[in-house]
Amino acid sequence: MSGLTGTVKKKGRPVLTVVLALVVLLLVSVGIHRFVAPPTTFLMVSRVIEGEGLSYRWRSLDDISPRLVEAVIASEDSAFCAHRGFDIRAIEKALKANARAEKRGGKRIRGGSTISQQTAKNVFLWPGRDWIRKGLEAGYTVLIETLWGKRRVMEVYLNVAEWAPGVYGAEAAARHWFGKSAADLSAREAARLAAILPSPRRYNAGSPGPYVRRRASRVQAAMGTVRNDGLAACVLG
Repeated sequence: MSGLTGTVKKKGRPVLTVVLALVVLLLVSVGIHRFVAPPTTFLMVSRVIEGEGLSYRWRSLDDISPRLVEAVIASEDSAFCAHRGFDIRAIEKALKANARAEKRGGKRIRGGSTISQQTAKNVFLWPGRDWIRKGLEAGYTVLIETLWGKRRVMEVYLNVAEWAPGVYGAEAAARHWFGKSAADLSAREAARLAAILPSPRRYNAGSPGPYVRRRASRVQAAMGTVRNDGLAACVLG
């Protein structure tokens, strides 16, 4: 019996070694990007392979207009400063909305991802909706919330988000759509950028159509609430 137990332990060691190596790799990769800007992302590389260009200019959060921080919180994740990576209420609302849509024979129309989840996905993972990727996304979300903190999460998010075909990050987006630096974005321009984030390859922030104008107006109005209620205090405070 002792010989059998020893054999099982020996067989289990390689598996344990691989698991520990993966954990160390995850921690190191997340730890590095706490201080070092991601050179590229899987999405950027895949778009380049598909024939698109690449405009990606990293900027410190101090060199990005605070209005854009307020705009993306108002538009994408109003509970950003309150949650620890996952917004349970938003997930529940998304599930209910999608269930209603499916009953009517439509497509899933709403997601519940936070800015932290989107950042984890954009920086470390490939595009897709499979369960393996979603599981890794959850793990990376916990890690960046723990090791980076809110301000760094927001800084990375604003620098790697796609804002037009081949255009990534606030600086490249501000120059592409408005011909100015991200530091000089007005509240209206920031609201327009936030308004196109759900479908940046479809919508135009520079000369928006009716849908984007309406959405941007709602975002700009909500930015006042973000400012007055301190919903961006973890980033701008």
